[in-house]
Amino acid sequence: MARIAGIDLPKNKNIEIALTYIHGIGRSASRKVLQMAQVDLAKKTDVLTDAEVAKIREAIDRSNLKIEGDLRREVSTNIKRLMDLGTYRGLRHRRSLPVRGQRTHTNARTRKGPRRQVGGKRK
Repeated sequence: MARIAGIDLPKNKNIEIALTYIHGIGRSASRKVLQMAQVDLAKKTDVLTDAEVAKIREAIDRSNLKIEGDLRREVSTNIKRLMDLGTYRGLRHRRSLPVRGQRTHTNARTRKGPRRQVGGKRK
């Protein structure tokens, strides 16, 4: 089992798809990293040699991608900064409401949580 950036890549998947399990790496970044490492895109993760895994790690380091902890930390500090400044987006984050202009009269249940009933019980 290949372990890159603290993530165990899933077995029996194409390496191009398996790399997307790392936070901060999508399909296009995955392709670029594999080209830099000179590894076949269609190769399965359980067939990778240790040398190829090392090449992939090195390619990720060389590509200056922010991944996993660094990326999560940067995103959370950006959100905290918006909240501290009191921007509209920061207020939406603080109130756990949609940030990007979606409607909230209906929908938005994922962000708002379960319905809170107003008034008496409904039959």
